[in-house]
Amino acid sequence: MIDTGKRLEDWIGRSEQVDDALPPWPAQAVAAMLDEPAISPGVGGELPPLWQWFYFLGTMPHSRLSPDGHPERGGFLPPVPLPRRMFAGARMRFLKPLVLGRPATRTGVIRDVQSKEGRSGKLTFVTVGYDFHQDGGLCIEEEQDIVYREPGEPVPAPEPAAAEAAPKGGWVRDVEADSRLLFRFSALTFNAHRIHYDRDYARDEEGYPGLIVHGPLTAVMLARLVEQNTGRRIEAFRFRGKAPLFDLHPFRLLGRPDGDRVELEVRGPDGRTTQAATAELAD
Repeated sequence: MIDTGKRLEDWIGRSEQVDDALPPWPAQAVAAMLDEPAISPGVGGELPPLWQWFYFLGTMPHSRLSPDGHPERGGFLPPVPLPRRMFAGARMRFLKPLVLGRPATRTGVIRDVQSKEGRSGKLTFVTVGYDFHQDGGLCIEEEQDIVYREPGEPVPAPEPAAAEAAPKGGWVRDVEADSRLLFRFSALTFNAHRIHYDRDYARDEEGYPGLIVHGPLTAVMLARLVEQNTGRRIEAFRFRGKAPLFDLHPFRLLGRPDGDRVELEVRGPDGRTTQAATAELAD
């Protein structure tokens, strides 16, 4: 239930702790979802970077979901009244891998809440910090940006354009947008947000031409692109969403390595960058 007697800024400093036994099955399911037969995580195996998102999940009862599929407002996150919610970006440092089959803890804290007026109307930005500990040591530091906004005008479908040539010395992977993939990712992250699997809702209620491809899904794919092409451990990773990506046409992953750093992006079928990211590699 929303506590209407508090200001949104009163949520700054609020914290939560979530424990997880890190069983292998979610990681095995992710590997299957991504068609990664070379990854067969088991007890004692290391969790790949960004795959912490498939663990430490909330268990909001179905009766407490909002019409859009998100948990009802209030609780750990502030009760922002704006209806549209997006995971806009994140910054991560990987000090050491989480190990499957051993208990771990995620501690979260609301670090900032800011309300602004943008070109598209009112916006509220919530910054959440997470620390992941296992065996008494810090494994991952993460900071997430969640953005709430007013409803906007309907979004037109992108017009497919001829793909540009791969950057010299860079990497390219084309991905088929697929509603089955989006459904599996939603299930594995216990994410009931209807824009990812309910086409009628996405079109008629939120004005999108198709299903929205999850930003965290493309971020996971970008991290795998780095690992597959370098064979090196990712030490830090950050990404920022720039535009919505739909399941109507294939999209493209691009990587441009430069020493210990890789610049990454996701491009929609019209050539527009929908997500920008950077990976820093360990020695």
